[in-house]
Amino acid sequence: MVSKEPRAFDGQARGVRLEVADVFRRHGDAYRLAHVGHISRVEKKIMGAIVACRTPALGGHVEACDDCGVVRVAYNSCRNRHCPKCQGAARAQWLVDRQAELLPVPYFHVVFTMPAPIAAIAFQNKATVYAILFSAAAEAMTTLAANPRRLGAQIGFLAVLHTWGQTLTHHPHVHCVVPGGGLSPDGTRWIAGRPDFFLAVKPLARLFRRLFLERLQKAFDLGGLNFFGELASLADPPCWHALLTTARRIDWVVYAKKPFGGPAQVLAYLGRYTHRVAIANSRIVEIDDDHVGFTWKDYRHNDATKIMKLSPDEFIRRFLLHALPDGFHRIRHFGFMANGHRATRLALCRSLLADQQEQTDPAASAKAQPRTRVDAPACRECGGVMRLVVELPRRFHPSRAKAGPFHCDTS
Repeated sequence: MVSKEPRAFDGQARGVRLEVADVFRRHGDAYRLAHVGHISRVEKKIMGAIVACRTPALGGHVEACDDCGVVRVAYNSCRNRHCPKCQGAARAQWLVDRQAELLPVPYFHVVFTMPAPIAAIAFQNKATVYAILFSAAAEAMTTLAANPRRLGAQIGFLAVLHTWGQTLTHHPHVHCVVPGGGLSPDGTRWIAGRPDFFLAVKPLARLFRRLFLERLQKAFDLGGLNFFGELASLADPPCWHALLTTARRIDWVVYAKKPFGGPAQVLAYLGRYTHRVAIANSRIVEIDDDHVGFTWKDYRHNDATKIMKLSPDEFIRRFLLHALPDGFHRIRHFGFMANGHRATRLALCRSLLADQQEQTDPAASAKAQPRTRVDAPACRECGGVMRLVVELPRRFHPSRAKAGPFHCDTS
């Protein structure tokens, strides 16, 4: 049966913007009832936060334009990293911080993924196996790049974890953005790579596979992996070793894309990838009693845009597949870009590049015109500055009730 509610069906046809929050409001209670005992605390927090986001439940403020006098109410964001509405401001500030770190060299995009049987283990052991994915990819690249027969340099890079495919299925992989070169072993020279080539993919994939499986075996030996449901038999050592033997014999997918055109393209790419969530609200086109429809790209058919319809229960299940453990960092830095010494190392890289290439620091203009952490919002009517008039307190919402069907945590 199709609902008669105005927001319930075809968002594109009716000119209504549909959201993940609408799915949770309409079908969240039924999902909780159908999956009692199988929804984690983190998943409950995500659902509650997304429903409460930018509503009176979280409070807000009234602001007025200095120029035209227009007044508007702005409700607070939940700031949950899984929320489709909360990533814009975080992404903007993060990109400002990264802008001054870009080097005047080509940048490459390298992607590491894992075969489906290993991805299934990752889903049941997210914190452990996702961490292994990061560390194995990092060691594979730094080891191969340090080889004198390859690049012979100490590299640095940023890595971002994504766990989804276009249809919201579980597909964990790491996107790496890597400067095309690195520091010499003694730190006195910048060693530039070839302008259109970073590292050979086949040996990189083989090394990544070996390092990953070694770490996975160690986690198994230490009792750090849990198996249940269809994977319960893997707790038996013979079954476990049989799976690893098979995993060693198949190819693991690692691929490198063409280098970016310049720093502006690197920033544009990072803006798309670093703070992305499983699905953007803009992709949702239909919500009714029986289905949620959303657009997806079919990469096997020339990136054709298609519409997939899932039952509300299945849509919510797939969305929650990508809930990350509390405290897990999905953006990490390695090599000379590691957090402990990033500023010092990047300054050294920039100095060496300037000496070798006799060019100025490309981040100088960004440094000369620093931006505030939170820019004053602009008036949508005239472009003037919106000023705070009054704060609005939070209102009681089920997401704030300990025993309620929601549990909202805005952290």
